[in-house]
Amino acid sequence: MSPSSPTPFGAILLAAGKGTRMRSALPKVLHEIAGRPMLGHAIAAARQAGAAEILLVTSPEQDDVRAYADSLKGALTHCIQQEQLGTGDAVAAAFDAAKKHQRLVVMFGDTPLMRAEVLAGLALHTAELAVLGFEPEDPAAYGRIVMQGETPTQIIEFKDADAATRKIGLCNGGAMALSQAALAKYLPQLKNDNAQGEYYLPDLVGLAAQDGATTGLVMAKPEDTMGVDSRAGQAKAEGLMQRRLRQSFLEAGVGMQDPDSVFLSYDTQIDADVVLEPHVKINPGVRIASGTIIKAFTHLEGVDIGKDAQIGPYARLRPGTQVGDEAKIGNFVETKKAIVGKGAKISHLSYIGDAELGHEVNIGAGTITCNYDGYNKHVTKIGAGAFIGSNSSLIAPVQIGKGAYLGSGSAISKDVPDDALVVTRARVREIAGWGAKFRNSNSKKDK
Repeated sequence: MSPSSPTPFGAILLAAGKGTRMRSALPKVLHEIAGRPMLGHAIAAARQAGAAEILLVTSPEQDDVRAYADSLKGALTHCIQQEQLGTGDAVAAAFDAAKKHQRLVVMFGDTPLMRAEVLAGLALHTAELAVLGFEPEDPAAYGRIVMQGETPTQIIEFKDADAATRKIGLCNGGAMALSQAALAKYLPQLKNDNAQGEYYLPDLVGLAAQDGATTGLVMAKPEDTMGVDSRAGQAKAEGLMQRRLRQSFLEAGVGMQDPDSVFLSYDTQIDADVVLEPHVKINPGVRIASGTIIKAFTHLEGVDIGKDAQIGPYARLRPGTQVGDEAKIGNFVETKKAIVGKGAKISHLSYIGDAELGHEVNIGAGTITCNYDGYNKHVTKIGAGAFIGSNSSLIAPVQIGKGAYLGSGSAISKDVPDDALVVTRARVREIAGWGAKFRNSNSKKDK
């Protein structure tokens, strides 16, 4: 059946699985894909699809999962599954909370690639119960959807399927949408007389079809339905998500010389006419304006980069960095919580942290801002047009005036006035012939 007009729905999000195959102390749904926990991807997709409320099903001990979900804000109700007795039992944990919603979508917290448009298609389907289907190249051990014409009549788990059923190529994608009436009528009828001794949510399809209720099918791509339950699965999901992200930016006018070597995050913002050279890693919280070039082997996280800037190669920009238009940050430069003004240059081999650089500042090679005293961080301020000589140490808190010059090798611990020249290196002392005398005296000792 075709979708009807959009209406809000309640999303029952199942996240109580232990994820033992991940072999990790971190709950499975909190493992990250493209810089965001899998549960975050699932919640975002549900809300984008129109979910009015998330009914999150977790186990009693999953306090950290509930805390993360709460941090995302938005309408969310916690539902506790006391024992792990199958997906039907998990949905039963949300039964009372679900009564306020006329339409419900059941989905999983470990499917980070599920797209909002797929969930919307389920939610808006006019059937009393609609299931998600997909056709993988290898059906393997997926549950099979039995169809009568265009109507699903049953979902049979692989372990319970006979040889003929296992030849069916249409597989259960896991997610399901149903009316409040269908949930209330058929969920209590689930039984656990199967190979696993669990209450299977897919058995609702057979119950509904036998009762004459309308059932429907929504098709998805195999990757939409992909559940992650191992480190290998996590790596595969990361690869698929990166492919999606890269493709979307390529289509939006972002240049990539070697897309497969560029890694992006779920919230990355890049304008058209930005160029990403090979081996660029972009962590969460990054925005890059048009005309900027991010050169090879650069690592960005929590930074805002203006127009027509040049970053890298081999640069690391850490959280809180703001780079102005036409600025240049070169090879082996690290910044942290630094405001870099328009046209400023930090060309190579420098650390600039907790600093404010005015426009057209020039930072020589080997310069560091000494921002940490062992207990507190301190700020360095450099005025517009100042020139910082190579191998300088700026011992914060300190302020360098506009247009000031610092001689190479200087260690600055006091404020420098505008347009002043400051040099702190030791006076040169020359002793003629000292080298020859030194070598001669030591060569006699060898004999």
